Amino acid sequence: MNELTDSTAATAPAAEPGAGPCWTVDFWLDPACPLTRNTARWITHVSEVVPLQVTWRAMSLSILNEHRDDDPEGDPNGYLWIPARIAAAVQTEHGHNALGMFYEALWTTSTGVEREWIDDPADALQRAGLPTSLAEAGTTTAYDRALRASHRSGVNRVEAEIGTPILTITMPTGDQHTYFGPVIQAVPPPEEAVKLWEALLLITTIPAFRELKG
Repeated sequence: MNELTDSTAATAPAAEPGAGPCWTVDFWLDPACPLTRNTARWITHVSEVVPLQVTWRAMSLSILNEHRDDDPEGDPNGYLWIPARIAAAVQTEHGHNALGMFYEALWTTSTGVEREWIDDPADALQRAGLPTSLAEAGTTTAYDRALRASHRSGVNRVEAEIGTPILTITMPTGDQHTYFGPVIQAVPPPEEAVKLWEALLLITTIPAFRELKG
């Protein structure tokens, strides 16, 4: 896999000096996917207890499925393009850290309560401290080139049928491993969250490992 060289600040804080090895995770997401949201919350919780940095990156289920004859997302009107395009606009104009803040606001209320479905993008932009004018990108193709480039930079790393999320884990040694998932039905409690992370790290040590589905 090609190395990621983007130096934009990640949403998770860097480990303190002397804290030991630090991992990084590049996390490609479609902002409207509920299962991806579970994985995002999981990796955020993990980053609070282990030396881990997360960089959020935009991808799109609409792009992933645009050449299919069926509609696996049940989105005949193309609504899913809107939040993905806005995410690309945020990432392009304000960076990956800003994308993480927009994504968090999109899925939470003003009091921090998790939503069952995403908020109005303009409201989420405002609460994330970003220009609400970026919401206009959702109904134009102005950032489609950037969205497709970000999308490709993730999906081209996995030689299998994939969806969202895609995670590239960079080890303290610099070695990188990319996976589709983990896809989880719910956010695990803290102890299980760390166990899942440790299990994922263990898998990365097996060169022959390719895919696991439940």
